[in-house]
Amino acid sequence: MESTDSPEVGLQQLLDIATGFWRSQVLFSAVECGVFGALVDGPATLAELQERTGLHERAVRDLLDSLGALGLLLREGDRYRNSPVTERHLDPKQPGYVGGFLMFMSKSLYPAWGRLPELLRTGHLQEGDDSFGEFYRDPDRVRGFMSAMDSAAAAVTAELVKWPDWQRYQNFVDLGGARGNLAGRIALAHPHLKGGCFDLPPLEPFFTEHMASLDTADRVVFHGGDFRSDPLPEADVLLFGHVLHDWDEDARRLLVARAHAALRPGGSLLVYDELIDDDRGGPARSLLMSLNMKLVRSGASEYSAAEAREWLAEAGFSEVGVQELTATERLIVARKAD
Repeated sequence: MESTDSPEVGLQQLLDIATGFWRSQVLFSAVECGVFGALVDGPATLAELQERTGLHERAVRDLLDSLGALGLLLREGDRYRNSPVTERHLDPKQPGYVGGFLMFMSKSLYPAWGRLPELLRTGHLQEGDDSFGEFYRDPDRVRGFMSAMDSAAAAVTAELVKWPDWQRYQNFVDLGGARGNLAGRIALAHPHLKGGCFDLPPLEPFFTEHMASLDTADRVVFHGGDFRSDPLPEADVLLFGHVLHDWDEDARRLLVARAHAALRPGGSLLVYDELIDDDRGGPARSLLMSLNMKLVRSGASEYSAAEAREWLAEAGFSEVGVQELTATERLIVARKAD
């Protein structure tokens, strides 16, 4: 076997990293051009797919075979079909659909990453702004984005509804909970719980719409406000999911302190993000996500469990534990003394 220290292997590693965008663009383009949707009803030949999608004959075969080589399509004879992963996540009719999130990555995050050298030279964010006012002016865009985010977070949601301590408590509030998908799913899994979702007031119509679709409107309520300044609802359990990485360290200290004050004695704060190892040796995805956050939010970054422990201890939490949640996220559970 060839040594991993050999010049040839080292060069191949560099080239694999350098051409990583080829794979992402093949995936993004296939979603945008409707390739996976064209196969929802069953396999199709090259000619049939070309007719259904309107793709030009010069490049469509290479696209389809590239998707096959990447495991995203399967080919049987002269017919292509969706792979199990694309059936689950790229069929718009399936609950695990993430095509909207991939289009957000393609149209917003991919261009921002092309401006990474500018971030490194100036420290300035490279996509969007730190206010959500403009974003909320387009309801269809917001609805599509929320749906995509819910699908992208499906693995997290599936794990959090199984948190064993839910039986100890009577109510909870998801802080920064968007349209309330996590809160609704927790309430569905635990009929004894009353839930809440705290987020900016413009999100309330989307929350109301989504709770109606989940049939949880009578058990999950919306609290509108800014969690940095407005009163937080008192609760047994509070959650910050993919929230602390949006803010700088001062804001994180403020948020966990405000959460501690709002928790009832014996209550728990659940925090999940893509944590960086304490020695900053990895995981690579979390370190890359930290760069991604800096591209799109001024004070944002990922952080380590050690840093979070410091903020939580300073806020007054008496017990802090960290555990694996999904393949990419870790869960911090901080308890308030009785």
